[in-house]
Amino acid sequence: MEYNIALLRGDGIGPEIVDSAVEVLEVIGEKYGHKFNFTPYLIGGAAIDETGEPLPKETVEGCLNSDSVLLGAVGGPKWDTLPGDKRPEKALLGIRSALGLFTNLRPAKLYPALSGDCPLRPDIVKNGFDIMIVRELTGGIYFGDRGYREGKYGQEAYDTECYSRMEIERIARVAFETARKRNGNVISIDKANVLETSRLWRKTVHEIGESDYPDVKCQDMLVDNAAMQLVKNPAQFDVVVTSNMFGDILSDEASQITGSIGMLPSASLNESTRGMYEPIHGSAPDIAGQNIANPIATILSAAMMLRYSFSLAEEANAIENAVDSFLNDGLRTADIVGDSGKTPLGTTEVTAEIIKRL
Repeated sequence: MEYNIALLRGDGIGPEIVDSAVEVLEVIGEKYGHKFNFTPYLIGGAAIDETGEPLPKETVEGCLNSDSVLLGAVGGPKWDTLPGDKRPEKALLGIRSALGLFTNLRPAKLYPALSGDCPLRPDIVKNGFDIMIVRELTGGIYFGDRGYREGKYGQEAYDTECYSRMEIERIARVAFETARKRNGNVISIDKANVLETSRLWRKTVHEIGESDYPDVKCQDMLVDNAAMQLVKNPAQFDVVVTSNMFGDILSDEASQITGSIGMLPSASLNESTRGMYEPIHGSAPDIAGQNIANPIATILSAAMMLRYSFSLAEEANAIENAVDSFLNDGLRTADIVGDSGKTPLGTTEVTAEIIKRL
């Protein structure tokens, strides 16, 4: 099979970590008989420097004409003084909108080899955890009506939370389908004791589950309780589905209890097989070009691409198993070496070691 992948290397460490993922994919292609065609496009600060715009039209068209997109990271202090609509981060909202990406998949997995880096007590995480957060990405309060008005106490600001049944239905289906591929358990997070949007959310999720996914267990949890349960007993979670704002907050909390943000991939999906895959960390311009960035999150993002966009589960498993082997063998990058006394490996060395284990 042949696949066309748009590469958005971006800024800071983005080019280094994307190139590492490309090396891994090329080896996967050779091993399993696939051909991956990679086409680079500009985005973020790099695009601003070259074209004056954070998201050039050519980049949007290139992504739309690809089978999937691999993104590094964007942004950095170099562009912090630009107006909001010209900053590198504006490109992320633009490309998500152009590709119709309404689902964000954020895995939060505690690798047994890294359990000592988890900030939770050992008795809480002794068996590890593997959570998939399914976040709605294009609706809710971030995209609702907003503005200023005169109120009882003078000027006030407002932001409106709004969800349609259609938006809830489609994200719920993603969650149920994802759970079918995992442990068959969905926890839907809302604030139905207060918010009308959450009451519609809860009603719709259960209707979809009962009618179309009777084999998947579905339960509800209020968002404040969910925030507590993530640090009290994270292993109880399999698939979590929630709104844009709640997902934004909870996925960051979940990322921190894994021990290292440098290990975590993500996927943003639409109703087609085309998605955008990226690490959850930033561009880290302070370590760019020093060959010390951890490429594992981007390599695992490429594995997610194989699984969710190309339905190449065996190939995705091969990459994930190689990362497991890397960690179990005691190899570490600078961000996860801790006080182990081990010598951290550089970006290129990590990539070579993972390829060796494919």
